Amino acid sequence: MATGNIAMGLFSAVQEQAKGELALSDFQLSLLSGLAVSIPLAVLAVPIGLMVDRGNRVRLLLWTAVAWTIGTLLTAVAESMPVLFAARMLGGVGASISTTIAISLASDLSLPANRGRSLLLLTVGKYGGTALAFSLGGWLLGHFLAQGGWAGLSAWRSAHLVVGALSLVLLLPLARLREPLRQEIKGGARRGLGATLRELAAYRRFLAPLFLGQIGVMMADAAAAIWAAPVLSRSYDASPQQFGSWLGAVIFGAGILGSLAGGFAADAGLRSGRQGGILAGAIIGSLLALPAAFFPIAPDIGWFAALLFVLLLGGTVTGLVTATAMAVLLPNDLRGLAIGVFLALGGLVAFGMSPTLVTVVSTALGGEGRIGMGLAMVGFAASATGCAGFFIARRHAPLPVR
Repeated sequence: MATGNIAMGLFSAVQEQAKGELALSDFQLSLLSGLAVSIPLAVLAVPIGLMVDRGNRVRLLLWTAVAWTIGTLLTAVAESMPVLFAARMLGGVGASISTTIAISLASDLSLPANRGRSLLLLTVGKYGGTALAFSLGGWLLGHFLAQGGWAGLSAWRSAHLVVGALSLVLLLPLARLREPLRQEIKGGARRGLGATLRELAAYRRFLAPLFLGQIGVMMADAAAAIWAAPVLSRSYDASPQQFGSWLGAVIFGAGILGSLAGGFAADAGLRSGRQGGILAGAIIGSLLALPAAFFPIAPDIGWFAALLFVLLLGGTVTGLVTATAMAVLLPNDLRGLAIGVFLALGGLVAFGMSPTLVTVVSTALGGEGRIGMGLAMVGFAASATGCAGFFIARRHAPLPVR
């Protein structure tokens, strides 16, 4: 999970240098970080979810790791927008789809009562990888700017080459994983696709607002992750070498604290015995994100960092609670499909629309120099939508699967 998120997030850390070298616009950058990830995710997430419910998940996880490794290496040598777009598609879809597989595997390696705390390890991996994308990416960029690129490549390309080579090495331990036995099966592997979809539809009054809630939070977080570095460069005159380390620490700190809070909150909410009690943590997390969405227009870098920390903290809590809710409240043989549907919708909206929506709003406000205000407005609207979704989902939550 960490390696995949390093591969997916690295471009965001160095995109200002790529923009200068390839003469890209903000709109093109938003396509590379948004649409390039969302299109294959929207197309593949549901089929992958069905494969997770019925097939060998460990083998599938290995192939997704191969995809993001190839995408990272291809990014290092891409000379045109179409090739770079294809490389970003490979890197993004591999890292995103691995989430479905990892949640399913982790659910079968833990008891329902401990599942929130078990899944927090995956969230730590996700945010650890995202943090390293900025801290390691900033350090590598500074190193290669000072010492010259690797293999004759420019600094941002050399950073991708190093991470791609590291990912290639880390495929070896992943290949040694073994498929665990499945828990809480209701016979989904034996029934047809139509029957599976009908059973999933029976949970629609719970899943629809749950998806709305988490997608809203994802929109705010995805836009923040993609545009934080450009805002720091343009509005605060900071370079990746200067902000890479502390930005990585903010992301990782929010990920660790949010994972712990979300994991224990989910388990405590489940033990409360109340309908939808497991979602109490998600409601609190989404409320925290509302004022924090204004981090891009903070008066100084200190406030920028503090508000971004709170935004990502709330997003981490809601993400872990949502994943735990699906792992506890849905049967094993529906989890992969449910997560696949969620990733398809979330990828299309959060990754596909929110980065570009920020550029549309900033252009309407006056141009690329208003990217901070555009990011703040989109983030607040998305966070408010997410908060409303969690309140509704709590009212329609089913009882835990036994």
